[in-house]
Amino acid sequence: MRLGLNLGYWGTTGTDDLESMVTLSREADRQGYAVAWLAEAYGSDIPSLAGYLAAHTPQMGWGSAIMQIPARTPAMTAMTAATLDRITGGKFHLGLGVSGPQVSEGWHGVRFNDPLGRTREYVEIIRAAFARKNVEHEGKHFQLPLPDGPGKALRLLLLPERPNVPIYLASIGPKNLQLTGEIADGWLGIFVSPEYVGEQLAAILAGRQKAGHDDLAGFDVAASVSVSVDEDLDVAAGRLRANAALYIGGMGSRDKNFYNKLAVRMGFEQEAGTVQDLYLQRQHREAAAAVPRDFIDQTSLIGPRDRIAQRLHRYAEAGVTTINVAPVGDTLEDRLATLVLMREVLDGEGLAD
Repeated sequence: MRLGLNLGYWGTTGTDDLESMVTLSREADRQGYAVAWLAEAYGSDIPSLAGYLAAHTPQMGWGSAIMQIPARTPAMTAMTAATLDRITGGKFHLGLGVSGPQVSEGWHGVRFNDPLGRTREYVEIIRAAFARKNVEHEGKHFQLPLPDGPGKALRLLLLPERPNVPIYLASIGPKNLQLTGEIADGWLGIFVSPEYVGEQLAAILAGRQKAGHDDLAGFDVAASVSVSVDEDLDVAAGRLRANAALYIGGMGSRDKNFYNKLAVRMGFEQEAGTVQDLYLQRQHREAAAAVPRDFIDQTSLIGPRDRIAQRLHRYAEAGVTTINVAPVGDTLEDRLATLVLMREVLDGEGLAD
């Protein structure tokens, strides 16, 4: 497996200052992490931060987890990815996702309809731009150029460093997972459990086979995994409860919460319902307390060093090829120590790619 650093959104690394993100990025770069990932919702954007932080990390690649499809035209995303690939010396990873209906319609003013079809067309246009073709597309969601105006098919002026910037999709549901296997180069997984990921990889493999591939060779299974180090499992899990409750209970509406549905498919139907009820009633502390420790344990790395090492083997055996570490701790020094520990464990257990 490779190591990645999941920095998330600006302001969620434990402190709100940009220097902390620089410090974490530099340490990951020193430790030989392959890539660092940034997120966006309706606060900080990814490209601005990626361009700034990449200047501080000469070896490590950078990725978007994820750039929101409703936020940019596919041509603008191709331009941005090409620019970042040049800035990083050919080490940019383009992660895409449709976000959710609240952000898509409430923030970007884009209808959250046919997300699979929109994603397929979006990726097709980006790949055409990367291939230095005159971009022409006639689809349900995108038409380039517009048929009733003066526009003409244009070609991307700035080539990326590589002929094909790898495209990752953040997908959760079975149909979206299959689409990921069919049209993407990698999967950005959240709340990935070694005990459940086989079902997800089966859907991805079905998509790969539809595209003419026999297996997952060359496809990057990138799992975002929170890491909380402590001898006391309850203390370690406790640091992750609020974030888990936010996703299971508060990301989206009652009817459209993809993370809640994932927890249900993983076997936590009753608990997911309780967390969502409490969160939507604004009882956030109670919702966090209701997140079962078993869910946190399955989808995170918690506890002392030896226990984390054992779980890392489970991820490797399950087919994960990149562990994107989200270090969680009480101080910045704790998070830095976690980055070092993960490097030492991966090497010491013979799991490093």
